[in-house]
Amino acid sequence: MIENVMLLLKGTLSGRDINELIAQCHPLGMFKESTMRSIPTFDNTPRGYQDLYQTVLVDTPVGPYFATFLKESSQLMGGEVRNVLEEVEIEIIKSSLIKYWIEDFSRFVSQLHGDTADIMGEILRVRADTNAINITLNSFGTPLNEPAMRTSDRKRLYPAVGHLYPAGTAMLTDVSDEDELGRVLELFPQYSGIWNIHSVGGGEKSIDDAFYERDVQMLELAFESQFHFAVFYAYVKLKEQEIRNMVWISECILQQQKEEINKFVPVFSQHAPWRMKK
Repeated sequence: MIENVMLLLKGTLSGRDINELIAQCHPLGMFKESTMRSIPTFDNTPRGYQDLYQTVLVDTPVGPYFATFLKESSQLMGGEVRNVLEEVEIEIIKSSLIKYWIEDFSRFVSQLHGDTADIMGEILRVRADTNAINITLNSFGTPLNEPAMRTSDRKRLYPAVGHLYPAGTAMLTDVSDEDELGRVLELFPQYSGIWNIHSVGGGEKSIDDAFYERDVQMLELAFESQFHFAVFYAYVKLKEQEIRNMVWISECILQQQKEEINKFVPVFSQHAPWRMKK
């Protein structure tokens, strides 16, 4: 739903057709169509942006995350909702919402106790670490990597959960290039191997592929336990990986790159990389 709301918000600010935006929304994150279709009717004025926030953002399940982001940003920027929506990049807003969601989700599962808290909690901790690493890596060459921005804006995007938190994320705040990022991740065995894949390069496997392989292993193992709710999350995420695999195979066929067709992450396969290591 965060993806959908951000798509609609970005499309509204750029004047795109609402039918085109709705067609691109993820079906699992849909909310009332009447609300989505009302977005282009708001005026490009401070009052119009206030109405947009109250109608579209607050009334969605991710509304509390928007409220938290806008409150914190308004305090830092000293502006109104309109100023925040206009001056802050969409990707920073999106990363902030995902951070709040991960933290909120983590608090929720910790209250469930038992296997759900253990398995789902570990999945979310790894998800938080992945976000922190990707945010740092993608900030290189952008204003977020400027010294002042690292300790303010970029630091605020790191989730306050995970194996990297708090010591690792504190070190990530001072990272300015890939070499420094690599030295930080070498201190965490679960991520040093993934980073080596990225640093070696060669085109065989990207860091995203390494993250996907690690995620699939964790999600498959969620099915090994009984009487917990993490299996439902794992089922949906594995289905998403299957969709990525189908898209990859289709693209390879269309581009006549059949020698690349097997470079996908298998799901529940005896030939999965992590099973082949045994």
